[in-house]
Amino acid sequence: MTTDRIETLLDEQRRFTPPDSFKAQAHVRDTTPYERARRDPEGYWADWAKQLEWSRPWDRVLEWKPPHAKWFLGGKLNASVNCLDRHVRAGRSGRVALIWEGEPAGEVRRITYGELHADVNKFANVLKGLGVRRGDRVAIYLPMVPEVAVAMLACARLGAVHTVVFGGFSAESLRDRINDAGAKILITADGGYRRGAIVPLKQNADDALQNTPSIEHVVVLRRTGQTVAFKTDRDVWWSEVMARAARDCPPEAMDAEDPLYILYTSGTTGKPKGILHTTGGYLTQVYATTKWVFDLKDSDVFWCTADVGWVTGHSYVVYGPLALGVTEVMYEGAPDHPAKDRFWSICANHGVTVFYTAPTAIRAFMKWGAELPARHDLSKLRLLGTVGEPINPEAWMWYQEHIGGKRCPIVDTWWQTETGGIMITPLPGVTVTKPGSTTVPFPGIEALLLDGEGKEVKVGGGYLAIPKPWPGMLRTIWGDDERYREVYWSKWKNMYFPGDGAKRDEDGYFWILGRVDDVLNVAGHRIGTMEVESALVDHAAVAEAAVVGRAHDLKGQALAAFVTLKEGRTAKNAQWKNYATPTEGHRRRPSPRRHDYARGSGSSGEAARSVRVAGDLSASSDTTQIRVMITALPIHQRQIA
Repeated sequence: MTTDRIETLLDEQRRFTPPDSFKAQAHVRDTTPYERARRDPEGYWADWAKQLEWSRPWDRVLEWKPPHAKWFLGGKLNASVNCLDRHVRAGRSGRVALIWEGEPAGEVRRITYGELHADVNKFANVLKGLGVRRGDRVAIYLPMVPEVAVAMLACARLGAVHTVVFGGFSAESLRDRINDAGAKILITADGGYRRGAIVPLKQNADDALQNTPSIEHVVVLRRTGQTVAFKTDRDVWWSEVMARAARDCPPEAMDAEDPLYILYTSGTTGKPKGILHTTGGYLTQVYATTKWVFDLKDSDVFWCTADVGWVTGHSYVVYGPLALGVTEVMYEGAPDHPAKDRFWSICANHGVTVFYTAPTAIRAFMKWGAELPARHDLSKLRLLGTVGEPINPEAWMWYQEHIGGKRCPIVDTWWQTETGGIMITPLPGVTVTKPGSTTVPFPGIEALLLDGEGKEVKVGGGYLAIPKPWPGMLRTIWGDDERYREVYWSKWKNMYFPGDGAKRDEDGYFWILGRVDDVLNVAGHRIGTMEVESALVDHAAVAEAAVVGRAHDLKGQALAAFVTLKEGRTAKNAQWKNYATPTEGHRRRPSPRRHDYARGSGSSGEAARSVRVAGDLSASSDTTQIRVMITALPIHQRQIA
């Protein structure tokens, strides 16, 4: 019987030890936390929870009745109190919480913890005046402006459950999420800015609200200033209701297991899944991971580039950093507007020290060229991070050299909407990193690799599994617990299946290979697309690659790759044939070789969407694509001197 393992092809041997200067001041400098968490995981997480403010302590750390977990049973707390009130009471009201930069040039706001606290209290009173009570659902459809954090924290203060919908989603997507959650209030804006254009949020909202019977009121923020439709019996202006609101709103004492938010993620059936996160365990995990993974201190300026429409924005723009009391950057717009060095301008102007972004963005930066970050003073950066998808080794190396100046450790993190917080990651003062590897689970988290029969894979490729509960885990799918059981807990008994393939090397390091839906079967070999894409992106001419399967009479499936070239490179000068022959530093699997090159048409974004969306490829400078049919690939292999 087959063990249904995933082939592991990429062999990356470069290693990077934490610099002595970084390690000397890091929160974690040795492996003691891993040992502590292994000995007593509940006690370990309880120690983290004690660093939060509770109005009533818990009676029991964990109740585990698979597939349902409850953490910190009997404990009561409020997320907004932990993100704001306790810092204000500690005399930190004058500390800057948010440095916000709008997409239009020159728009900068510096908002202190005291100011944010006042706005959250006032907006919580606005929501109360509109009839919002504990347990009600509130939909948020805003651009990346400070008011989105105000709205989220105001909901948390009242015990209302927020569901944030990404501002780039359509009216239909907004409608479906409002209806599934049964939201009572919608918070939106007249519009938002994206690459110099206005995103018509209020118009989209009005279209959605034609079929959302649960919505009673709409709060509208003036952002872009254009004229919008306004129903006086339903809509209210943010500025007007805030001007009348009282400044003090006592927080609700929430049970640790009370819902905090619902966030929708895609589902294979086409119906989005409403991932439900609760208060105590979620806040504990995002607080812990924000502090240790990013090694944040009072002197830092942290920038997570994610939009709050995604879980990364929830955990590492709003709840984690604000619970920790740090200063962070929030940016409204696109990384290439008005120029492709916008991110590096922001880093230099605001003194960013810790920077967390996606591999898709990093590959776009590579394509745009190293001369852009070189124009800016990035010397204050001391730590870099990646999130959202596997990062190929050459993008990791480019990031380390051109953004980190070869001095910054990189934390390559794996987690999901469902996990709530970071699960597998280096600790930057301890972990020896390898380009492309997420390394090992965060202390207190366990992960395994299993084959198709459920047997553990110590070294090699397999299916990622989480065998024990963790504080930030999803509690269910909103309104569909049966789907929760089927999607996440049916593959193995009492183990969470995240849907990702991975490999583990001889050092016990994990290498995420991507969704198992993306694993292809070529002549009986199960090959993850991530490793093939990494080999292609290693080519000096390639900025981005997406690999899919195509029917093959002999092998069942062959590989089809779509690549986007870097600026200044064309199909004619890319020297594909030289790359496709064995050279020093490359090896080839012994099989017949066929390489078919043809000029494509249309934008690279359209090509990627028509095949497999590996990320936002719309930053391409031209419309050139190369379609490559591959039955054997050169797999990158490095040797350490």
